[in-house]
Amino acid sequence: MQNPFKYGGVVGEAAFCNREQEQQDLRRAIENGDNLFVYSERRLGKTSLIRLVLEDLPKDQYVSAYVDLWPTDSEISFATVMAKALAEAMSTTADKLLETARAFFGRLAPSVTLDDQGKPQVLFGINRSIDAAVELNEVLEAPAKIAERENRKLVIVFDEFQQILEYGNDHAERSLRSALQMHENVAYVFLGSRKHLIQKMFLDKSRPLYPAGGHYPLGMIAEEHWFPFMSKRFLNADKRITQAQIEKICELTDGHPFYTQHLCHVIWECCDSGEKVTNVILDTAVQMLIERESYAYTALWESFSLNQRRFLKGLAGERIGKPFASEFIQINQLGSASNVQRVIDALLERDIVDRDNGSFVITDRFFRIWVQKFRDLEGNI
Repeated sequence: MQNPFKYGGVVGEAAFCNREQEQQDLRRAIENGDNLFVYSERRLGKTSLIRLVLEDLPKDQYVSAYVDLWPTDSEISFATVMAKALAEAMSTTADKLLETARAFFGRLAPSVTLDDQGKPQVLFGINRSIDAAVELNEVLEAPAKIAERENRKLVIVFDEFQQILEYGNDHAERSLRSALQMHENVAYVFLGSRKHLIQKMFLDKSRPLYPAGGHYPLGMIAEEHWFPFMSKRFLNADKRITQAQIEKICELTDGHPFYTQHLCHVIWECCDSGEKVTNVILDTAVQMLIERESYAYTALWESFSLNQRRFLKGLAGERIGKPFASEFIQINQLGSASNVQRVIDALLERDIVDRDNGSFVITDRFFRIWVQKFRDLEGNI
């Protein structure tokens, strides 16, 4: 029997635990033509969630385009990635794809080729003599034209949207803000995995995209939803898991989908059909995961300064970390609140920690467990 617990990559509806309310909220925002900023920690399932919502939209009423900005590094790459997603969202044949690309993105010199599976894909030959802003504006003008021509609503999803902060200027943000104000029958959904950067973009009054849409922070999945999800999947394989063990799993992972599913995946493999999950199996599964990452975690730990190590050990030992509290600073020998702020800024930049309801959390739950296990044995880590 195939392991029912999925982690990593985009997963389908069968692998989802709950998220029913989130699906309804996102669907409603799209139906209303809203612009929505969805942000959370990494690996929380934003991409899988929005793809599930897009797949459920009636095709005779909506055109949807998914734009992954992770590989982009400039306005030009932003424009070409967006143009590619829009053209391919409307076309299924090579001839239709080329016709569409030429109609809306002629300045980008489109051509069509076939991928390894024989599926047509559009490529663009960038004309370096044309100003990048001109090319970007042409692409940003296309959504409203597409919605009008197709007589359908258009949904555009920008994934890893915080990547545009790496472009070196705010031209893309300002151009996009102008487009948002003008477009009708177009809904934009912005996904971001670095909360402190996304919040900076949309909550800072000095940024071009403030306030350009609604905010939708995506949280963890509550234990009450994990219990039926886990129980059913173990029972289907004639395996048993107790409520206390599920509570322990959720305590270790905070209900984070990636780490919860990953841990359950290993536990499921360690438990034979017809057997019960024991506490020994649970502990063994945790140890296996930690050992698999031990080399990487050790190398990561060695890259931290002394104050960063002290901070992380203190944070790993707290259920809710309050690093600016005088007691936390004193116990962890951090010296002062200004020292703590410098440590936090550095760790945020490296995605080691993230903000969490006014406090902070170590983003990799398995790394947190690794630090917890050895925080009193610094000589060994």
